[in-house]
Amino acid sequence: MTDDDAPCYELVADCRLRAATDLLAHTWDPVVLAALRSGPHRRRELRAAIGGISDKVLTDSLHRLLAGGLIERHVRAEAPPRVDYALTGLGQSLVEGPMKALGRWAIEHGDELLAAQESSAASAP
Repeated sequence: MTDDDAPCYELVADCRLRAATDLLAHTWDPVVLAALRSGPHRRRELRAAIGGISDKVLTDSLHRLLAGGLIERHVRAEAPPRVDYALTGLGQSLVEGPMKALGRWAIEHGDELLAAQESSAASAP
C-alpha cells in the first residue's frame, strides 16, 4: 500500500484529508486563490477582480490563506506602503492541481449538478 492509498489513521481532527478539504470549505477562499493565479495583486485589485466580496470577507479569507501557507504578503517600502498578495508554491500546487480538476469537473457536470439541486428543491416539503 502506498501513502496515497493509506486511510487516515490519525484522529479525525488531525487528518490530512480533512485539512485539505477544509481549504475549499470557505466559499471565497478558492475564489481568492483563483484570482491570484495570474500573479500578485493588491487588495483593491483583488476586490475588483472578484466582485461581490466585502472588505471584511476578503480580509478573513486573506488571513486564512496566509495562515494556511497558500499565499504570501509582500510589503513594499513605498509611500504609501504597497502590499501585494501572491500564491506560494503550495498555493500554486492547489490551484493548478485539485482546483483545476474540480473546475474541469464542474464544466463537464455542472448542468447535471444544478438540475439535481433544482429537482431536490422543487420536491422539498
